[in-house]
Amino acid sequence: MKTRAKMKTPASAHACGIVLVLLSLLAALQTTSAQKNDIDIYSLTVDSKVSSRFARTVVTSRVVNRADSAQEAIFQMELPKKAFITNFSMIIDGVTYPGNIKEKDAAQEQYSAAMARGESAGLVKATGRKMEQFQVSVSVAPAAKVTFELVYEELLKRHLGVYELLLKVRPQQLVKHLQMDIHIFEPQGISFLETESTFMTSALANALTTSQNQTKAHIRFKPTISQQQKSAEQQDTVVDGSFIVRYDVNRTLSGGSIQIENGYFVHYFAPVGLPTMPKNVIFVIDKSGSMTGKKIQQTREALIKILDDLSPKDQFNFISFNGKATQWKPSLVQASADNVKEARDYAANIQAHGGTNINDAMLMATQLLEKANREEQLPAGSVPLIILLTDGDPTVGVTNPTQIQKNVQDAIGGQYSLFCLGFGFDVSYAFLEKLALDNGGLARRIYEDSDSALQLQDFYQEVANPLMTAVTFEYPSNFVEEVTQNNFRLFFKGSEMVVAGKLQDQSPDVLSAKVHGQQSMQNITFQTESSVAEQEEEFRSPKYIFHGFMERLWAYLTIQQLLEQMVSASDADKRVLKTQALGLSLNYSFVTPLTSMVVTKPEGQGQSQVAEKPVENGNSHRNVHAGHAGFRLHSLGHGGPRLLAAAPGMPLGLPKLRQPGPVVHRRLYIPPHDDLDLSLHSLSAPTLADPVGDLHEDDVDLNIKETDPIARLPDITQAPAVILPLPGQSTDRLCVDIKDSEGPMNLLSDPDQGIEVTGQYEKKRAQFSWIQVTFKKPQLQVHASPEHVVVTRDRRNTAYRWKETLFSVMPNFLMTMDEEGVLMLRSQDKVTIGLLYWKGPGQGVRLLLQDTNRFSSHVNGTFGQFYQGVLWVPSAAADDSERTLTVQGHNYPATREPKLDYQDGASGIEFSCWSVKL
Repeated sequence: MKTRAKMKTPASAHACGIVLVLLSLLAALQTTSAQKNDIDIYSLTVDSKVSSRFARTVVTSRVVNRADSAQEAIFQMELPKKAFITNFSMIIDGVTYPGNIKEKDAAQEQYSAAMARGESAGLVKATGRKMEQFQVSVSVAPAAKVTFELVYEELLKRHLGVYELLLKVRPQQLVKHLQMDIHIFEPQGISFLETESTFMTSALANALTTSQNQTKAHIRFKPTISQQQKSAEQQDTVVDGSFIVRYDVNRTLSGGSIQIENGYFVHYFAPVGLPTMPKNVIFVIDKSGSMTGKKIQQTREALIKILDDLSPKDQFNFISFNGKATQWKPSLVQASADNVKEARDYAANIQAHGGTNINDAMLMATQLLEKANREEQLPAGSVPLIILLTDGDPTVGVTNPTQIQKNVQDAIGGQYSLFCLGFGFDVSYAFLEKLALDNGGLARRIYEDSDSALQLQDFYQEVANPLMTAVTFEYPSNFVEEVTQNNFRLFFKGSEMVVAGKLQDQSPDVLSAKVHGQQSMQNITFQTESSVAEQEEEFRSPKYIFHGFMERLWAYLTIQQLLEQMVSASDADKRVLKTQALGLSLNYSFVTPLTSMVVTKPEGQGQSQVAEKPVENGNSHRNVHAGHAGFRLHSLGHGGPRLLAAAPGMPLGLPKLRQPGPVVHRRLYIPPHDDLDLSLHSLSAPTLADPVGDLHEDDVDLNIKETDPIARLPDITQAPAVILPLPGQSTDRLCVDIKDSEGPMNLLSDPDQGIEVTGQYEKKRAQFSWIQVTFKKPQLQVHASPEHVVVTRDRRNTAYRWKETLFSVMPNFLMTMDEEGVLMLRSQDKVTIGLLYWKGPGQGVRLLLQDTNRFSSHVNGTFGQFYQGVLWVPSAAADDSERTLTVQGHNYPATREPKLDYQDGASGIEFSCWSVKL
């Protein structure tokens, strides 16, 4: 939400802001105010109630004009593209000015009139990968108060095994009453709950409380004015970041969960324990000239990673196309180790040039599958998939989009599923969406960014594990009506099928259901039932849920499915579907692509404004700025600290860490954390204690004198490859340099600790080009390169830019990164691994170790060997500058040399260190 003060006098206003964003339940609020006496937000609340995956968010902002003249207040918020606005109102001096939802055509006259006057009449626009921005303005008289309230609703979708809800808070002014409340109620039971945010301070952590039992969770963030302040001397707010809730529910190998409320039901189906069905997948890859550069490089990178994820039971092939389509192999091949290796070489050498012939490429893919089917090369019970990646419209061969869609649909004939990925905004998304939906798949836009390869990999993970085909839901026809889509072509691991409907007046005491489908080579049927009275009672009493939500869930789901069906429908059917979707949108007050909300204003403040829902279509978003959300690598996309609290009650006592840079001088202090309690026994609020106090930036002296030895940038070659702490030995630190290295190195491996560290060392830069840390518990992989840090967990990839401060807490695991680029990975009773980003000469990644006394006797690796009984043999030299280091029967000459301690301040500190070369 943004409330901007705009002076009616020539005096200009100084801006600051608040943004609150909810992703998959996402609201964006940003506030700008003038100076001390201008528009002031004295109350800002966000109340989100998630009842059985259906989320309702109410954003309320109260402002007062403390200036002596009229000010313009702008309310601005961001919400997920899948959400529907249901209400907006302004209360000015006790008078309510509501937003009225009308058929789009009825509001068009007001919209066109405003556009003719040169006014920006549209209130909603796309602002990022997953967001839309809502904005309205109003003039506020001196001393007058205005209350803005906006409500939107959304069904949270399960993605790779989790539901995700994100709230971004960026108040750049202090707010007297700032409060977020998130209530979650899941009758199936909450199997895990994590929270992550980017506003970590000890004071603010105390303002965040989380409570949870088997079916309910309540998360509250309510900081006081003093907690929001950066310091006692500064009136700026420290609250500036994002807040995510991730959770899943308990599941079994069953027919799912039927939940009933107020005469409506919803059926969630996502059984666990089913084996993955083998795939026959054809990758159709655009290699036209427009893919040159970063796009084709990222595509090659993603394909290589995807090939590694193929199961040996899978079959695959490549078709690459520009003006001409060519296939890698004449037929599908098994995903054996040799074939995958050969395919990796092929993918690594795809070059971009020429035009774009989508039609021939798609027909070649269908012909490959048809040939395999005729020759009985498709194993019984396997799933055929076609995945198309293109970045532009067709320019060669058949170029008419409608004709291509018809040709492809006729060729596929309902036998295979097609998934279309549009790379960037030069391709018509509407064309790809219809192409996919016509053939039982879906379309996805891949955004041009440094994480494009990860986006491609994540999409593949969504479809990599088919569990069932031809899934149908069956209910007693005389007891239910108006049921949403109840048949689905494919069910993938990590997703969820949702069916909703209405109970007839003469409904039974028990609602039963059957779910039929095919699994490999057999037909399977699940049965489940639910007591109507018990379910109604379960949802009737709690105060923390949004009552009547299930009827709105049914309407929301029905509208979404009708809009999707319109994409592939004939003109006659499309008119029928539009009428149905429009009727529901108006009846339930949803702002959908078929409706508009007319926002009324006080008399004398101009014409009403119109809010219309943007549509993902064509290249309409090509020049859209990412907005305040700033989505880049991670869906959070913000450079503030992150806090991930997997469970309450975990003390978070960690200091800020510093990292070398070229100018500012400070010393890095990293205290031990032997007393860090990572247990998860308590359900009280998480607390955070900083054992060394707040570490503030030192004052920077820009007048550096040449005579200052510390001010001169050190030679990067003085920094060793790694500095190993050796607790309990006569020498407390050992500097290790690498002179010979080829390929990835096993740096550390401790099977007892469940930690493995590998890396690639580049001698020319005297740096690691990448370091990867793998943990067994929790199953987590961190891959660090100069470009970014990629965290992989449960098949989900999240990319973070260096210096995007992070504070993540998972069960028995803590991951932090500060604004200087120091990433720390801690787990209870285990060695602490640090990764440092070095931006100076020889840009790369460096390794930091703590708590090395916790290594087991089985530790090994290039660096791990030095924790296996090191023996120092002194030399005969009088100055004791040379020794021999004996490790596991190997002798290494060691010399005392001046080295740069990369763990210290910005320019590093020179120290004397025993050094060995490997």
